[in-house]
Amino acid sequence: MHDGLNIPGSWGRGGTSNVSSQHGYGQGYGMTGGGGGANEDGFFVPSYLRQSRYIERLQAAHEAKIAAQREAAPTQSKGHGALSSRSSSVSLPKLAPSHRGMTYEIIEHQPPEDTGGLTPLPSKWAETDKNQAMEIGPDGLDVRFVGTAKLHDHEAAATRTDHPMPVQGGLYYYEVTIASKGKDGMIGIGFSGPKFSLEKLPGWEPDSWGWHGDDGNTFCCGITPKKYGPTYTTGDVNGVLQGTAFRDLKDVNVYPCIGMKRPQAQMTVNFGQRPFVFDIDEMMRLERDTISEEIHATSSTSLHSLPDESFFLKELVSQFLAHDGFVETAKAFAEEVRTESRALQFSTEISHSEPSLEEDLDASNRQQIRAAIMDGDVDKALKRTNAFYPRVLQDHSPIYFRLRCQKFIEMIRQTAELLGVSPAKPVKALNGHHEESEMEIDDQKSVLEDWDRMETEEADMSVKYQELLEDTLRYGQVLKQEFQDDPSTEATFKEIFSLLMYEDPRQSPQAHLLDRASRVPVAEELNSAILGMFVCS
Repeated sequence: MHDGLNIPGSWGRGGTSNVSSQHGYGQGYGMTGGGGGANEDGFFVPSYLRQSRYIERLQAAHEAKIAAQREAAPTQSKGHGALSSRSSSVSLPKLAPSHRGMTYEIIEHQPPEDTGGLTPLPSKWAETDKNQAMEIGPDGLDVRFVGTAKLHDHEAAATRTDHPMPVQGGLYYYEVTIASKGKDGMIGIGFSGPKFSLEKLPGWEPDSWGWHGDDGNTFCCGITPKKYGPTYTTGDVNGVLQGTAFRDLKDVNVYPCIGMKRPQAQMTVNFGQRPFVFDIDEMMRLERDTISEEIHATSSTSLHSLPDESFFLKELVSQFLAHDGFVETAKAFAEEVRTESRALQFSTEISHSEPSLEEDLDASNRQQIRAAIMDGDVDKALKRTNAFYPRVLQDHSPIYFRLRCQKFIEMIRQTAELLGVSPAKPVKALNGHHEESEMEIDDQKSVLEDWDRMETEEADMSVKYQELLEDTLRYGQVLKQEFQDDPSTEATFKEIFSLLMYEDPRQSPQAHLLDRASRVPVAEELNSAILGMFVCS
């Protein structure tokens, strides 16, 4: 999930699946592929997660919960005034229309499930987290549109699951069957965060990502749609891997989410309680085999050249310091290791690598370049790279492109930071009084000067903001023109230019680009390219 969201789904006919179209909910699936199967208490294990450490821990927590409930049952049955086990279905009043103009049902929440700190698997569509125009079936897996047609361009109804995708599982998959597309096929499947309003199709606004049935496009957080796959309609089931639809989702709880816009639309979901159409088990097996092959293909002979683990770890520290250009620290560390070795009276003293004069100069240069990037001064980093290592950026055009984009991001960050800067206003009123005596004339004059200075500073700040914004727009135009013939840059441009769509880009879905921590991978990539130049020479 960290690298992207794969949507298995070149939509095709679901074989022997039997789904009713309008009256009632889907029944009787005869699908091929791996299956899970749910227990009587609702706990299920998707086939592709069997034997995973995540499921082992989740199942242990579930069994402990069931055991605790059984032990407590005799005590609770003797109590008085306890809620009925069917209390969650009691008819409760509806909440008045919200600020978004919608009415939501009040549903009594069940007590939170104790899973030992693990995120539970999504198991059903959440009655507490759906648009009023959606009706969820008794099993929580079927959902249909029961409201009036949403005629406005970006008005729809959506629902999300009871739990987000569990990142602890490493891979997550769910499957949707289209029982009825409704009129015009305006339906979408995907994912959303907890802030998504449920009044749009997933992908039409921030904190949501969706693949839409009427045009086959993907929509990411309200940004311009992108062609992704085929359209889908009544009777279709997603069952072929279509590829990565979205990348770089960071620090979000992502829930499976579906949306509809027209009457008679109806969909059924499979979270792993039944066999899937897509062979997700084989995909998981191939992924495990690939990782296993990479591990076995890695030579470990060079890891055993040192006599014990202590010296090996110290050598790793020494190499890290040299790699990142911390010359003086590397020298001091090497001397500390030698002193410790002599003090412990080792029969054979292990000498740690210490940078030579030439390595000192190289490390110093690399450290200056790294420091410039970490300070947000990309121009300085480019200037010093071209001065010290003139061929690096010529031979590594993707790194050059990334640095140029980083400068655009830094300019956006500076512009955004000006939004939060406002001069401090004087706290004294002109006609105010001190506790001991009335304000003197000189004090009043000072306050007037403070107000004049504040107004001047606000005007200067406004001018500075406008100038920086214009500079940023000009730089973006030049950057786009420079790389207009390279189609591989299109996705990056869409991502970074989307920051301009928001009054405060720090509140946008792409706000992670403005995080100072995002400078680290840029600095690391350039540093590695420079080091690689010496290896190849």
